[in-house]
Amino acid sequence: MSKEDKERVFQKSVIFAHIKKKTTMTFDIEMIKEVYNNFTSRIENIKKIVNRPLTVSEKILYTHLWEKETNKAYVRGEDYVDFAPDRIACQDATAQMALLQFMQAGKIKVAVPTTVHCDHLIQAKEGAKKDLKVAESGNAEVFNFLESVSNKYGIGFWKPGAGIIHQVVLENYAFPGGMMIGTDSHTVNAGGLGMLAIGVGGADAVDVMADMPWELKFPKLIGVKLTGKLSGWASAKDVILKVAGVLTVKGGTGHIIEYFGEGAKSLSCTGKGTICNMGAEVGATTSTFEYDESMERYLRATNREDVANAANEIKEHLTADPEVYENPENYFDQVIEIDLSTLEPHINGPFTPDLATPISEMSAKAKKENWPLDVEWGLIGSCTNSSYEDLSRTASIVKQALDNKIKIKGQLGINPGSEQVRYTAERDGLMTLFEKFNAKIFTNACGPCIGQWKRQSEDTQEKNSIIHSFNRNFAKRNDGNPNTHAFVASPEITAIIAITGRLDFNPLTDYITNEEGNKIKLDAPQGIEFPTQGFEVEDNGYIAPEKEGNNISINIDPKSNRLEVLTPFPAWDGGNLTEVKLLIKAFGKCTTDHISMAGPWLKFRGHLDNISNNCLIGAVNAFNQKTNFVKNQITNEYGGVPDVQRFYKEKGIGTIVVGDHNYGEGSSREHAAMEPRHLGIKVILVKSFARIHETNLKKQGMLALTFDNESDYDLIKEDDTFNFIDLKDFAPKKPMNIEIVHMDGSKDIVKANHTYNAQQIKWFREGSALNLIKKEA
Repeated sequence: MSKEDKERVFQKSVIFAHIKKKTTMTFDIEMIKEVYNNFTSRIENIKKIVNRPLTVSEKILYTHLWEKETNKAYVRGEDYVDFAPDRIACQDATAQMALLQFMQAGKIKVAVPTTVHCDHLIQAKEGAKKDLKVAESGNAEVFNFLESVSNKYGIGFWKPGAGIIHQVVLENYAFPGGMMIGTDSHTVNAGGLGMLAIGVGGADAVDVMADMPWELKFPKLIGVKLTGKLSGWASAKDVILKVAGVLTVKGGTGHIIEYFGEGAKSLSCTGKGTICNMGAEVGATTSTFEYDESMERYLRATNREDVANAANEIKEHLTADPEVYENPENYFDQVIEIDLSTLEPHINGPFTPDLATPISEMSAKAKKENWPLDVEWGLIGSCTNSSYEDLSRTASIVKQALDNKIKIKGQLGINPGSEQVRYTAERDGLMTLFEKFNAKIFTNACGPCIGQWKRQSEDTQEKNSIIHSFNRNFAKRNDGNPNTHAFVASPEITAIIAITGRLDFNPLTDYITNEEGNKIKLDAPQGIEFPTQGFEVEDNGYIAPEKEGNNISINIDPKSNRLEVLTPFPAWDGGNLTEVKLLIKAFGKCTTDHISMAGPWLKFRGHLDNISNNCLIGAVNAFNQKTNFVKNQITNEYGGVPDVQRFYKEKGIGTIVVGDHNYGEGSSREHAAMEPRHLGIKVILVKSFARIHETNLKKQGMLALTFDNESDYDLIKEDDTFNFIDLKDFAPKKPMNIEIVHMDGSKDIVKANHTYNAQQIKWFREGSALNLIKKEA
């Protein structure tokens, strides 16, 4: 038996011994058992219809149809299908708008198990205790609202400091073969436990909360075959950094990525979660793995032995049929193969998560591109890499540095993924190591990953570099500074780069000079999959809701600047749109961060009118290359995007936003759709959409269109007026003709496509999907 196998057996025996000491506490076990009880019969039925072997992704999709049985094999990338997810998770920033919408739906209780997690509204500045206290005080109104609404409608509530939503979900709720949706794009993290977990906007979540079907275009499939085994400095993070480089930020759009092979089985469950998590950065609908021993070990380690036992009873259905993995080219729309044995650590960025560079090439590339080589901060954590295993591998690097009297050149910040992870890591001495190294320990929350980082004494005009183990690195995302070059890497690479303070350092080949002048070459990181004494926590931060919440009242102060009761959007009048003015023609990348910034704006996520003051302020105006500076066609003056748009709204003038490829890339935040809708923007016309954002626009009653001919983007001029001459004939698969009237009186007719089906056109007609829910109720 190899050393690795002996260690695995030892860890498993420790886990089993530890489990026996504790009472099993599994959330929603009866729901999980019901899902499993129906699995076999539903798969047998669908196999008769499709008449071919199935991938594990297809098995989960078909076992979660809204109509429990079907007589149709759905066409990938074409058919819209209604699904019945098993559960919902919401983080505090998006939960506000989701619950404000649900309050309008007229329901007594949520229809499926739902949780709210307070992880976004905590700023990283002084350190965990001080920052948490400031957040609880400054956000008390919002936290109290979320807790009371959760209590009223039967929603589980995880209080501030409990942990990052996706790590908490992995530890407590994710289960193999399940389907969940979440109001955060990184909901996909639960794929590490064999789920199909999909990020959505709040309106989608409201559908499921209100006991209605959730609609999704049946995804295409990308298969990633992993061979070999990771070693040395390579980690699971490097798998997805490599895949991001292959697929780019839009290459996974409309697809599920399914990982398989002996290499996949060699990965830990939290490592699988890391890979799935960052699948959002390639636009994938979600990512997942087949059920295997690593998932069973994780379930037992996190005190869910009953789930592991139930999954084992149907494990032949929690993987693809054998023929699929034997001949993947016959069953996937695209196949990628990666040999883990030869995989090199990667560093991705800056400014986009798909700019992938093997670490051996970074020195030359950074110098060629003139990227700042001095690295000022290394940040470890986020929902992507904040597990116990991640912290243990990082701690092994820090310990070597301490033992060898190596002084850190940059600064190091740590965000543990959950209170359970933090408490256990502190018990085991990991946190002490970090503190001896002068690392800043932040709250168990998102912090710098989403712009909730108060980075002090930094010159916003000077180019600088940071490195982190997060998932996104768009300009200004972490610290609001457009000159910060943010690079994405694994926790261990982040740690060593922060220690040396150099982007061009390669730990596989380079030496570090310690305080005594000796040259030291650090060994590769060593970590453990689970704590040998088991996980432990005093207060995990969970608050269960009342069984009956009828008597609980929700009061929102009309004068509040943080929360606002929603007013329904107006229905379509059934006619054509005419005299529509161009608000902005966005140049290049326009993510949800550009459309609705996070950071300090997070505090207004529950107040639609106030947060609308950040609408498109980060988008670059194609006509002057400036942000938040557009022409008012009536006054011929320039002003901020929200200001000019509010002028148009007051005058009753409709407007249009024109954009480039993958418009709305990034997070699931539906504010990026609700703000334009609230301000009176009528149409978004782009070369292509990111999946979640396009759906969010549809849900809010917006017109989301794409150029039939991408080069027509170049026809748009700053003073253009648009007439939608056949909107009254709006129908599925029927393109629209748009008349563009230029300032000199000349005209162009362009064709625009859309992906609305009959149900989605009803949303448009009624003014929003929520309006339709209320009408049908």
